[in-house]
Formats: sequence, structure tokens, C-alpha cells
Amino acid sequence: MTRVYWKPANMLYPAPPVMVSCMDEEGRANIMTAAWAGTVCSDPVMVSVAIRPERYSHDIIERTGEFVINLTTRRLVFAADFCGVRSGRDVDKFEHLRLTKEASRIVRPPSIGESPVCLECRVTEVKHLGLHDLFLAEVVSVGVDDVYLDERGRLALEKADLAAYSHGEYYALGDLLGRFGFSVRKDMSNKTGRRKSKKKPDSFRQGGRKETVRG
Repeated sequence: MTRVYWKPANMLYPAPPVMVSCMDEEGRANIMTAAWAGTVCSDPVMVSVAIRPERYSHDIIERTGEFVINLTTRRLVFAADFCGVRSGRDVDKFEHLRLTKEASRIVRPPSIGESPVCLECRVTEVKHLGLHDLFLAEVVSVGVDDVYLDERGRLALEKADLAAYSHGEYYALGDLLGRFGFSVRKDMSNKTGRRKSKKKPDSFRQGGRKETVRG
């Protein structure tokens, strides 16, 4: 294999094409789509979203300090794409796409009723980076569609058919490859009941020993 080097580019894919809803001071709601969003802290629970200053939602979020991140599913991909290429200056996206405006629990902007998980956020800081401004926000409430809760109340988000965005294209998430920590978990499947360590592939050898390892 030969490594080919390119100039710096935004190639951290796949990314979640989240739908960000906001509301201005007059109560007009809007939705924009952002692929550059992610988790930045677990305590307090914080997220980030990068937005270009010319986007209609940018000034609304900067002024009001609130927004909702709505996860996108296969059924919402058309809406997510539309919200990424059409401006709220010209169209009411909730009405045009027939999306449900669902009252959030804490923040003013509505959540999208068709989204399986909605993160209500309050801005704590805005970093001006260049073409994009990075909004850092604390998650103050999480709304979950109870259809994705199992009998024990566990969130079975794998049933939501979530979407991913990669280099200009949308994909549905695929096969389950493992759960967090599976590479070091003991194998309890042998009939004797004795613990048996899973063999680690040679490709994970490092230093001679095996390691566990748009706006």
C-alpha cells in the first residue's frame, strides 16, 4: 500500500448530519443541518457545533444562546439535506417539510418530533475560528422517543436507523461490530464456564508486544 498525501482537508468522516433547531426572539423557528458537530465533554455534558457566520441560524443562536440538536434517521435524510441547502430566510422549513414542532422541556427552540433523540443546549462560549464559528454548549435536557426504549428502559438507539454523512454522501449505519470494551472482555461462552481470553489479532502488535487497544 502506498500512502498518498493531500493538502489539509476536512476528512474526519463519517459524521452525524444533525438537524439543529433554533428560535428567534419573535418565536420564528428554523432548522439547519450541520455535519460538524460532536461531543466535547461528559461532565458537564457538552457538545459543539460549527456554523458559518453567513448561515441564517448563526445569528439567531448567537443572540438567543439556545438550540436543539436532533439526531437524523434514514427517514429524515431528505429533510436533513433540504435543511442544509435551503435558507430559513426564504422558507419555513418546519412547515415545508411537515415536521412536528415539539415543545422542548427547558430551552425555547422546539425539538423535531420525528427525531429519536433531541439534545437541548445552551451556549457557553463561541470561538471564532475562521470560516466557521464554534459554538460550545451545555446539554441541559435530553428528549428520547419512548418507542426506542426496551422493557428495561434501556435506549435501543440501534433500532432508530441512524444516518451518517461521509464526504458529501449520506449512509445508514450498518452492522454491529462490537460493544465498547469488547476487545478486552473475557469470553464466557465455553461450556466449562471457565474464563477464556479472546485472542487479539496480530495486526494490533505494537513495539513487539500485543496491545489492547455544513455548518
